[in-house]
Formats: sequence, structure tokens, C-alpha cells
Amino acid sequence: MKIALLEPLRVPESRIHELAQPLIDDGHQFTYYPEKTTDPNELYERSKDADIVMIANNPFPAKVIEKLEKTKFINVAFTGFDHVDSKACKDKGIAIANASGYATTAVAELALGLTLDLFRAICTGNNDIRKVDFQGPFQGREINGKTVGIVGTGHIGLETAKLFKAFGAKIIGYNRSEKQEAKDLGIELVDLDELLSQSDIVSVHLPLNGETKHLLNKEKLSLMKESAVIINVARGPIIDNAALTDLLNKGKIAGAGIDVFDGEPPLPADYRLLTAKNAILTPHVGFLSDEAMALRAEIAFENTRAFIEGHPKNIVQEA
Repeated sequence: MKIALLEPLRVPESRIHELAQPLIDDGHQFTYYPEKTTDPNELYERSKDADIVMIANNPFPAKVIEKLEKTKFINVAFTGFDHVDSKACKDKGIAIANASGYATTAVAELALGLTLDLFRAICTGNNDIRKVDFQGPFQGREINGKTVGIVGTGHIGLETAKLFKAFGAKIIGYNRSEKQEAKDLGIELVDLDELLSQSDIVSVHLPLNGETKHLLNKEKLSLMKESAVIINVARGPIIDNAALTDLLNKGKIAGAGIDVFDGEPPLPADYRLLTAKNAILTPHVGFLSDEAMALRAEIAFENTRAFIEGHPKNIVQEA
């Protein structure tokens, strides 16, 4: 089979070739493109002869997929796959897999880190102490004893819950189905309205789909305590970010830690969250740790191997 990796995976190029070598030894052709492109024409040129296309978080639009005649499998080295046009893949009989699980620890740790910054004004204090007109010190809050609401108790949500629990927080959760692991952690599952109204910290860990887009709209966000903070390290459009900005600026929510947006950074100059009070914004780096990148590459090549051998893994959409 012909395999094309269309973009870098943030590991050394030598590691890419090391992971690809067993496939080459088995007679498969592997092509690696070490520079990312968003040009649809170039994406098509890179993928047109490939049976298996490997990508990361680079958009792979319908206008490319619709022209593919040989591709049977799009292997996404990322947890989310909403940047791949799934309808076009279904129409062309192309299966999609993801690399679920590679960044579980990295994303959970960022959720905790954003909370610590909001509660203890770490970045604010760092900036302030460097000024001539020093305004501090800033009195903060402790996570210990607070109620943390985990919106989505999948792998990352549960890992985040473990970290908050280690800090002495009470954990409640919202999920469409009950999981034994959540019960084992002592997570009390409640409905979304109850979670939002009870929590001191709301941490979002849902996938983005038709049901979750703007799930946290103005009506839902208005249920939160004025002293509460919200963390989003999942997908930006799950929250109505314009409504969140208004509530933050009116003091109806105490703070927000946001790593994901309605589009990928750089953000437009008029993006509403850029004007939000008490908002810490990071440029979609939740997944981005040395350890996560190494594991992601391994999972991606395992997915390719499994597909070739006829027992595909991590399939998120059948052909």
C-alpha cells in the first residue's frame, strides 16, 4: 500500500522514519512531508496516490476528499477529527481513525494549571511584580474543599477529576451514560443544570458535534455562581464564547481558562474573548507536551499497521 504522512507530528524526523521502517520492510511505500500546508491543491497532490493518508490537526476539506480515488483510510493523529469532512469521507467510502488517548494526561494537567492560575493569580502576579507601580499582592483561593463539575466523563474528564480529587475537591459530573470508573472515583453524576449551579469550578471535556455545539449557551452559563470559574480544554464552540465574554465582563462569572476557540489561533483582532475580564487564554496547547507527541506518533503508526493487517483500531467513522 501507499502511505502518505502529510504533515509533521512534532517528533524528530528520525523517529518518523524509525516508526515507518517496519512498513517499508513489508513492501509498503511511505512518503513523508515535513512541512505543513493548508493549500487544498497541494493537499490533493500529496494524497492523490495514497491508500492511507495520515494527518494531524491540519484541516482536510471536502474539496480534497471528493477528488480522492485510491484512499481507503484517513488516519488522524489527533483526538478530535472535526477538521476532516466526515460526510465527504462517508460518500467516498473512506474510514477515519483517531489517536484517542495520546494527550489525556497533558490536557488534564493544563485544565488544572489554568484553574491554579485563576485561583492564585500566577500570571497576574508575575506581570505585576515587574512593574514600577506594583499593585499586589493578590489574595487567592484554594481548590481544596471546592466542588468541581466535570462536563463529560470520558478519559480526559476522568483524568482531570483524579487531579482535582488529589487537591481535595469534591467531584460531580455530567455525562449521557454512567461509567464504572466514574463511580469508582466517587463522582456523583447530576444533570447539567445542577452541575453548573453547584460547581465552583466547571471543567469541559466533551467532543464537538451537533448536540454539543453551544451546549453551554447564555442560559446555561447564567446558572453558574458568580464566584465560579470555567475551564475549556475540549472544543471551543461547545461554549457560546460571546455570551461567556458578556458574563465575565458583567462579573456574573468570576473567571475562565480557555485553550480552545471557535477557530484555530491566531485569533482575529475582534474575537470577543480577547476583551473578557479575568480570562486566561492559551493558544490550543492542551495536547502539546513532549510525552504526548511521542505517544501520538506511536498510536498513529499502530493505527496504520492495524488497518493494513485487517483489524483496524480507533475507528471513529466506518467507511
